[in-house]
Amino acid sequence: MTHQTRIYVDADACPVKDEIYRVAERHKLPVSVVAGNFIRVPNDPMIERIAAGSGMDAADDWIAERAVKGDIVVTADIPLAARCVKNGAEVIAPNGKPFSEESIGMTLAVRNLMTDLRSTGEITGGPKSFSPRDRSAFLSALDQTIRRVQRAQSK
Repeated sequence: MTHQTRIYVDADACPVKDEIYRVAERHKLPVSVVAGNFIRVPNDPMIERIAAGSGMDAADDWIAERAVKGDIVVTADIPLAARCVKNGAEVIAPNGKPFSEESIGMTLAVRNLMTDLRSTGEITGGPKSFSPRDRSAFLSALDQTIRRVQRAQSK
């Protein structure tokens, strides 16, 4: 029996939830929307709402413990992305940037360096704001990823 692809959404700060719901519905894929606490989701049997708890990484741990090869994870959280890539899941940031085994090590290193530089005051401010171009890139990346996963499963 083949694994049913599921989309896991790290929902607390995800700006593309509505887009995920639309794409998932078109492809008939279940979605798990995971947040620390209550989060509103559409009333749809294919969309599961998970309140993982208020612990520091409760939502991340919930996703990382379940996402496997054939699943898709949407997160901007680089340590969570690294855990899910290690499990074999496909991981996409809300701006459409894919995380892969090839890129995740360098991405994690850059994140840690930027955190250190911010803590010393050498760099102030965070990532640039989310744009319509990011939303469009995300939609394209999600669609491509779903197709790639489905092709791999049908072999």
